[in-house]
Amino acid sequence: MSSTAYDARADEYIAALGSMDAVHPVDRGIVDTWARAVEGPVLDAGCGPGHWTAHLAGRGLDVQGVDLAPRFVTHARAAHPGIRFDLGSIDDLEIPDAALAGVVSWFSTIHHAPADIGTPLREFARVLRPGGTLLLGFFVGATLEPFAHAVAPAWRWPVEALADRLDAAGFDVTETHTRSTRGERPVGAITCERRAA
Repeated sequence: MSSTAYDARADEYIAALGSMDAVHPVDRGIVDTWARAVEGPVLDAGCGPGHWTAHLAGRGLDVQGVDLAPRFVTHARAAHPGIRFDLGSIDDLEIPDAALAGVVSWFSTIHHAPADIGTPLREFARVLRPGGTLLLGFFVGATLEPFAHAVAPAWRWPVEALADRLDAAGFDVTETHTRSTRGERPVGAITCERRAA
């Protein structure tokens, strides 16, 4: 599982990507725009070292983080005291049904193969109340295919293909973004709303 791989490279990851200084301004704008519309408790699903969780808390959101890698959770708790960080899997969240107003999953489903990605998407739908929103960050590709990520194998998704999976999990897509930067992998973000059951 990727938790072991991330634990092995946690210090390297934290140094390179574990602060808001490393965030592309476009990505920050997307997340901030999403956050402004959320009213209620929020989960940073796959929070890594916790910088996004802390950023959202700084914006006044009632937010907690969860991650599968113990070293990330340990770092997040030390770096951001006063914010709740739990060790756990986005495939099996220890959160009651319909408890949340928002979930941000910023590149935390990239290691889920197509056959498995429905599991976290259904979990996000389960913990969100009807009308609650999910913001999902991912790697974009013209075709659905795996690639050699630095930590563990990951997947590129066409926007439409991932939107179809979100629809199947109980979401209505409300907004999509893609960004291509020279020398970097193309990335995307999808905002969607939990349908009423």
